[in-house]
Amino acid sequence: MTAPQESGAGATGTATAAHRDPAVPGPGTVRRRVTVGGTVQGVGFRPYVHALARELGLTGHVANTAGGVVAEVEGGADAVEAFCRRVAERPPPLAVVSSVTCETVPPLGVARPEAEFTIRPSRYGEGRTRIPPDTATCADCLRELADPADRRHRHPFITCTHCGPRFTIATALPYDRAATTMAAFLLCPACAREYADPADRRFHAQPVACHDCGPRLRLTPAGSASGPPGAPGGPAAEGAAALAAARLLLADGAVVAVKGLGGYHLACDATNPAAVAALRERKARGTKPFAVMCPDPGAAARLAHLGAAERRVLAGRHRPIVLLRRRTDGGPDPLAPGVCDGSPDVGVLLPYTPLHRLLLGLPGDAPGPAVLVMTSGNRSGEPIVTSDREALDRLAGIADAWLWHDRPIASPCDDSVVRVRPDGGEVVLRRSRGYVPDPIELPVPLLPALAAGGDLKNALCLGEGRTAWFAPHLGDLDGPAALRALDGAERRMRVLTGVDPKVLAADRHPGYRSTRWARARARAVGGPPPRLVQHHHAHIASVMAENGLDGSAPVIGVAFDGTGHGDDGAVWGGEVLLADYARHRRLAHLAYVPLPGGDAGVANPCRMALSQLRSAGLPWDADLPCTAACPPEERRVLARQLERGLACVPTSSMGRLFDAMASLAGLCHRAGHEAQAAVALEAAAARAWADGGPGYSFALRPAPGGDGFPALLDPAPVLRAAVADLRSGTPPPVIAARFHRAVAEAVEAACRLARRRTGTTVAALTGGVFANALLDQECERRLRAAGFTVLRHHRVPPGDGGLALGQLLVAARAGAP
Repeated sequence: MTAPQESGAGATGTATAAHRDPAVPGPGTVRRRVTVGGTVQGVGFRPYVHALARELGLTGHVANTAGGVVAEVEGGADAVEAFCRRVAERPPPLAVVSSVTCETVPPLGVARPEAEFTIRPSRYGEGRTRIPPDTATCADCLRELADPADRRHRHPFITCTHCGPRFTIATALPYDRAATTMAAFLLCPACAREYADPADRRFHAQPVACHDCGPRLRLTPAGSASGPPGAPGGPAAEGAAALAAARLLLADGAVVAVKGLGGYHLACDATNPAAVAALRERKARGTKPFAVMCPDPGAAARLAHLGAAERRVLAGRHRPIVLLRRRTDGGPDPLAPGVCDGSPDVGVLLPYTPLHRLLLGLPGDAPGPAVLVMTSGNRSGEPIVTSDREALDRLAGIADAWLWHDRPIASPCDDSVVRVRPDGGEVVLRRSRGYVPDPIELPVPLLPALAAGGDLKNALCLGEGRTAWFAPHLGDLDGPAALRALDGAERRMRVLTGVDPKVLAADRHPGYRSTRWARARARAVGGPPPRLVQHHHAHIASVMAENGLDGSAPVIGVAFDGTGHGDDGAVWGGEVLLADYARHRRLAHLAYVPLPGGDAGVANPCRMALSQLRSAGLPWDADLPCTAACPPEERRVLARQLERGLACVPTSSMGRLFDAMASLAGLCHRAGHEAQAAVALEAAAARAWADGGPGYSFALRPAPGGDGFPALLDPAPVLRAAVADLRSGTPPPVIAARFHRAVAEAVEAACRLARRRTGTTVAALTGGVFANALLDQECERRLRAAGFTVLRHHRVPPGDGGLALGQLLVAARAGAP
């Protein structure tokens, strides 16, 4: 990525700097102290300011401080005003400016003359600045990487002011080389000259390095006589030889653990069935799809449908995994069986480090894998691996070799996941590398606070004033390793944000590990216990905050997900709440049905289908797909369980209803991973959307007496209609499409009822079910047509990965000014 503002300024700076004698204040000479807040360190802001000042003929200086970037400029009034305006309106491409203040100070003139504009050493002290996210390798660095005449030809760690690691190497603020994991790598004379040259693209680029002074790439095969990473005896191969050996191993079907920006990946040839099968078995991955890395958008387009919006997100500086709809046009599938079997989507990402680019090959390289599986370097259910010793211990038995280097990772940071909506908008489903720690600007001020999030897709959040910061996606809190990772994430985010939490927030579920962790942390620091926030209230507060609502008026929040602890002790998940940040009231919900066996019911959609049929008064006829999928003895046990209420919890979960419908339609009876059944149902619905006909209809039953709340959304009519369609030979995709339309119609009906009774005209869609792009789009379309203002997620995940932001707002606002 280039910065026209910098290059243009640098080209004219020398000529314009000599227009006046800086020792003598001229007529109209003024001096301003300009303080810039936001994400302004590690993005080339000081070099940009330096070049801009010289272009405008100004003297003075600039420095990083703990409060941002501070510059003092002196010169003609018009030039100083232009400087202030351009800093605010045309910052460097990676900068995010949140504030610019200009303070008039006395000109120095003859008292302390400045001959030029300089960059001064960073000043530490009170205040707060922001560290930028890691950014994909820019076009200029990629050209140098491939240029045999360039001294950084094939350098696996090439970077500049406009790209490369930031957050994952930062250990403290202000962001300077001494406060990164690059501190141990002393600059060679050539790199030092570039670092000190204001006209160079690497001027004050903190991660700058080269073959002579940068990190060293190494390859260690499993069982190598040279020992594992960090062991005596040294690695099996280094530098270019390590890379060449890794490419040969991948081409031969090996699994290679590759150290990246925020952790290790496990990589293999995505077109090699044996390699993919070995990785899946060793990692105990089950049926969950793998993500794949393609060399360029053209290669991605051969695997999946790639529109302009998807291409923009895929190739942008964030470089997330983008969920793309797989091609079904009859051609051979380039991907090996086992990469994403049974999934309508494939997660695709492009190379975002020079090492990735080299692994996939440069022009003229020997042939190697054209597409790589790139999955998180961990065993299923564990956090991503970051340290080299940890990689050896935890990935032993999975990896055949380790491709690693000696630049430490300061902050674990898994790949982000994004989905592009049918209207071209994007929604972040997993917020991590490339997005963290970009702040979320808040519509209301908060006391310093920490929110622990939930147990699934955990990502904690800190906030103070009008700013919140998510920690990187951590994953499910399934064991001690995950809780240790949560401890580490909290410590690092406090250091990098400067937030000292006075308020703690957590989910109201008494059994959540995240809630127990928050309680333990409160005891450890001698603070008050955490404020517990109802799960779906937090979801609604999250989408409100992302959309800039101050909470002065309530919204009609539609929160659909798989599970959340309800106010009555039941498992909620199909909720329509009237909510602001201070309170919530249940307006409508999906009718309760028994959830048989807890997690067993979740993993077996056929059981949920049978539970829904029983609640609707429908028999378990043998010709129904869900009945046929459940063996007779399992059905007998389930019938007794439901009749007696044994190990059954009442649930209003919309996620479980999607599972049930997927099984009833014959699409998925046993779920090997989360949301497998719901994704299959959505994919089927998309195939029949244009000609599926009208949807089914829920019964909306107001509560007797009073104002009719909470109303019930009864799916019994939907189930009866779907069974009738099955028996008449209606194809499963049509049944899926009619169900999706029924849910959207029910959302509209419930919101209309709420508007009539409350006068509220703002509807907010949130919860993991709204990761379903088809449902999300149809609900928004219907609600807008009905006159509602509709809030949806964009930068904050709709699922539990965005939960902590809502917890933060609900809990911290309770004591905020």
